[in-house]
Amino acid sequence: MYQSFYGFREMPFNITPDPRFLYLSPTHQEALQHLKYGVREKKGFIVLVGEVGCGKTTLCRRFLNELDPSHYDTALILNPRITETQMLKAILTELGETKLARSQNDLVAQVNTVLLDRIQRGRDIVLIIDEAQNLKFEVLEQIRLLSNLETDKQKLLQIVLMGQPELKDVLAREELRQLRQRILVHYELHPLTRTDLAHYVHHRLSLAGGNGRPSFTRWALRAIHKGSGGIPRIVNNLCDKALLAAFIRESDEVNYWDVRRAVRDMEKLTD
Repeated sequence: MYQSFYGFREMPFNITPDPRFLYLSPTHQEALQHLKYGVREKKGFIVLVGEVGCGKTTLCRRFLNELDPSHYDTALILNPRITETQMLKAILTELGETKLARSQNDLVAQVNTVLLDRIQRGRDIVLIIDEAQNLKFEVLEQIRLLSNLETDKQKLLQIVLMGQPELKDVLAREELRQLRQRILVHYELHPLTRTDLAHYVHHRLSLAGGNGRPSFTRWALRAIHKGSGGIPRIVNNLCDKALLAAFIRESDEVNYWDVRRAVRDMEKLTD
């Protein structure tokens, strides 16, 4: 409703993981550098942890976009509630293989063959698993076994596990100590600070085509930070609702009371 009123080319606070809208706060910039470092140096296992809505998926898509497609093959698993066999098939499918073996043992052998062939052709392979806190123990163990696949010089597969803070508890389990010992790169995303949030809001308004209107008052931004805890997804929801409230007032300024109304509306949804 407010897009044309404020002259936006597109909605500035959609919650879809569009890497073009990613604001690289210091914590997001550092997380991205950890991912790049882990893959570039072939560290094997990389773990990225962050609260729900902190921007892990958007960061992951930005990371994938920055990998050179002439050198890297990637497999992205978004639904980890699967069996070991389904995981192996998903990896092969993501890598573009169409004829898949049937048994688990044959699938492991096929994965090994595919990875060796691509390594010999100068490719590097990156497997990214989102929502990894939902992986069953048996699937995590299968992933650990895949990490053992190697030549004399390098691992055949770089594995990135991304998940909510519960992933730390999963990996801390005694039966997963062998996998835990293989994690050489680990980073935890943090919420936006108040300063980061102000830059984040301005960044998204500008990318959406905003030309200085509307503006968010200092107290509006403080209220957004308090109401969201600095979680980008909640920030987007509050900003969207606050913009609508300002539009209804036909105002070029989003104020504290617009945000308060947005917070109350969001609280109603969670009651």
